[in-house]
Amino acid sequence: MLKSLIMHCRVRSTLRSVLWLLLVTSIASGQEAKSVAASSASSSAAASSEAAGKSGTVSAADVQNPIANLVSLPLQNNTYFDVGPNKSTVNELLIEPVVPFKLGANWEIITRTIVPLIYEPRTSQTNGATFGLGNVQPQFYLTPTHPGSVIWGIGPQLWLPTATDPTLGNNHLGGGAAAVVLTVKGHWLYGFLANQVWAAGNSKERTNQFTFEPFVFYNLPRGWYLTSTPVATAQWEEHGHNVWTVPVGGGVGRLFTVGRQPINIRLEAFDNVHRPDGAPSWQTQLQVQFLFPQH
Repeated sequence: MLKSLIMHCRVRSTLRSVLWLLLVTSIASGQEAKSVAASSASSSAAASSEAAGKSGTVSAADVQNPIANLVSLPLQNNTYFDVGPNKSTVNELLIEPVVPFKLGANWEIITRTIVPLIYEPRTSQTNGATFGLGNVQPQFYLTPTHPGSVIWGIGPQLWLPTATDPTLGNNHLGGGAAAVVLTVKGHWLYGFLANQVWAAGNSKERTNQFTFEPFVFYNLPRGWYLTSTPVATAQWEEHGHNVWTVPVGGGVGRLFTVGRQPINIRLEAFDNVHRPDGAPSWQTQLQVQFLFPQH
């Protein structure tokens, strides 16, 4: 009887020890599995993050933000219809390279240079067609590296005497100020560019011009978007209804990739609802933008 009781106790003790061993082993194995899974997930996330950093992908907000920390080359072709008494068509190609520069950890300078190539048709029997370079206008925007919900930039703008013909610009050195403000809300990105420039000259050549460009983008799937980017101008040397040119319109665009090269294309049309005498009645704008993400 006593031997049976002792044997029963030993069996219970052995079973208890085995159960505790199984429990401890199970807990240890679970923790190890969790640790391995977490380590694997962490390595996978790091690999994904590294791959994303090296993929050179560009977001719609980067493309549509005129002072994004991104090297780009926009080629914007503007065609103006019904210009002057002969209702001529004038063409202007704007080459606008954008290059950012860091100023320490918290600030950047975004350079945006406007290089206009202009074609003006024959205006009379004595004046032939003209093609050449207009006034190059470098812009320098100081902007925070880590902005909040409102992205902004402000800085100087130059007016360089680079026009190759008197009809294509005012060949006197000038300058002014430029600013940009924008925000992103879901599918929407909107804001404005504004600048004021002055350049010397006689009463007919003097430049005193204000430019205001409100812009709005609504982003759709697969890189498509709707947009409106009219450019209103005021020539303060003029008088009455000849001061303002105000276009209204919009269009469509798409961000896509050819090989590894991100490209943004948009097409818009505008009706000049208010215009000076001889100004175009309407215009189209085609922009092809090449993007160069930093790796």
